[in-house]
Amino acid sequence: MKRNIVIAAVTAAALIGGGTATALATTGDDDPGTTRQSDVRASGGDDADDRAGDDADDRDDSRDDDRGDDGGDDRDDAARASTAKVTAAEAVAAALREAPGTAVSAELDDEDGDDDRERAVWEVDVLAGDGTWHSVRIDPGTGKVLGSETDDEDDTDEVRAALKGSSVDAAEAAKAAAARGTVTSVELDEDGYYGDGKAAWEVETVSSGKGEQDWRVGLKSGEVTADRSHHSGSDHSDDSDDSGSDDD
Repeated sequence: MKRNIVIAAVTAAALIGGGTATALATTGDDDPGTTRQSDVRASGGDDADDRAGDDADDRDDSRDDDRGDDGGDDRDDAARASTAKVTAAEAVAAALREAPGTAVSAELDDEDGDDDRERAVWEVDVLAGDGTWHSVRIDPGTGKVLGSETDDEDDTDEVRAALKGSSVDAAEAAKAAAARGTVTSVELDEDGYYGDGKAAWEVETVSSGKGEQDWRVGLKSGEVTADRSHHSGSDHSDDSDDSGSDDD
């Protein structure tokens, strides 16, 4: 009887503690000198804790995967745009004062600062009259020229051919698309949709509630249409002038 009481007590302690206990149980009053060991194990314990921790890690990993990379990119673009006081059109104007010619693209991007931290900067590519390409960096907070360097490009003839007879420049294209959100880039697409030859300005905007969107601006008409070549599955039906074609 005493043996059963001891085992029961130790078993209860093991279950409450969630581990393993070893009980010394007597064989009874008739043979007090004889003892044996009885291993008492409770389900759970360290193994259960480990499994619970692994499950929590798996759930965290799953949430990270669900968020994806695109959401982070959109947030970065929005953060840069929110700190820029100089618009794309103003950055283009500042770059042309530094390097006269034709602005072919302007993008609000990151560069390494002197303190090893990235900072936003406008990068404007300009094609000069003599065929020289210039890359001009503009401070998005002040409009000051941060630097300029000469680039080598191999599509000079294509760019000139695409812009021949156009009446809308990069700055005007940026202004036209600004009603859709904050412009973060404007670039000449000399090849058109999938290389169909219908050149246009490609403009990217970010806005609250809609995130990043892509637009095309006609080189002659200045008409703004949704750029389906980048987001064929996106829905821009809420914009009244999204239908139509680019300039011939």
